[in-house]
Amino acid sequence: MLKEALLYKKLADKKVSCFLCAHYCVISDGNFGICQMRQNKEGILYTHAYGSIVAANIDPIEKKPIFHMLPGSKSFSIATVGCNFQCGFCQNWQISQKKEAEKLGVGSQPMSPEEIVKEALRAACKSISFTYTEPTIFFEYALETAQRAKEQGLSTIFVTNGYMTKDALAMIEPYLDAANVDLKFFRDESYRRVCGGRLQPVLDTISLMREKNIWVEVTTLLVPGENDSCDELKGIASFLAGVGKEIPWHISRFHPDYKMADKNATALGLLHEACKIGKDAGLRYVYVGNILEEEKTYCYQCGQPLISRRGFEVLEYNLKNGRCPGCHSALDGVAL
Repeated sequence: MLKEALLYKKLADKKVSCFLCAHYCVISDGNFGICQMRQNKEGILYTHAYGSIVAANIDPIEKKPIFHMLPGSKSFSIATVGCNFQCGFCQNWQISQKKEAEKLGVGSQPMSPEEIVKEALRAACKSISFTYTEPTIFFEYALETAQRAKEQGLSTIFVTNGYMTKDALAMIEPYLDAANVDLKFFRDESYRRVCGGRLQPVLDTISLMREKNIWVEVTTLLVPGENDSCDELKGIASFLAGVGKEIPWHISRFHPDYKMADKNATALGLLHEACKIGKDAGLRYVYVGNILEEEKTYCYQCGQPLISRRGFEVLEYNLKNGRCPGCHSALDGVAL
């Protein structure tokens, strides 16, 4: 359904200026923004991404991936069509890219924010995740759902590319508990060429979320030949450590897909080398994902294993009141 958008202002000649995301689109009457989901009609900006979902699943929270909040719990996960990036390696391109979704005839299901919260509670989920596509693009829908979720004691999570404005983050902040932000590159040229965006707004979002005490975890999909140089990985690790050494960094294995189906999957040795780079930079928690190996959380003080996972399943949980049973150091995170 059409709904008047938030975060825009009217300009002369029925143009509008959208400041939801860092593209800052100026949109003429009848046209769409870069995301293809926000349209100017007679000088009023409307969102097409409200009230209908293309995906709804009950996921382990570890699938987001969020490892340091409510481990072992379920998260009711939803998405609408739409994204403000056009990444050639997108794993969910069938629904993130509006034109691709239309070609494939992807259907949607009407669902109100109240119904989403009811379904989450019925499924005994402890959180609602706005994920699979870009939640910034269905911001109005996510905001209203998050507001109702908080009223019912549910936590809320954004799985995002981080390309939102400070205005958008300020509006969602009171209702957002955690986010996993994709930090795809550490080179602006790569962001422009592959995603159609810029690096700095993503870095600003990560820093600002940390300042606002939103729990932040970061994922980098390691794509061979695109972002796997030692210099780039060291840049990412150094930046994250500078923002907060407690930020978990998920280094994820690439599998050929979408416009990069001709590339090889990421070599396991490279993934483990990236993990070492993260730890050498001082990050307390570095994980390697999309592989069939255990992912363990260790106490950053004494090194004792605290949580063990395989896939999205928690195999072992040794925390006591959120603390290491050995040295009693608190594990960084939320509701552990």
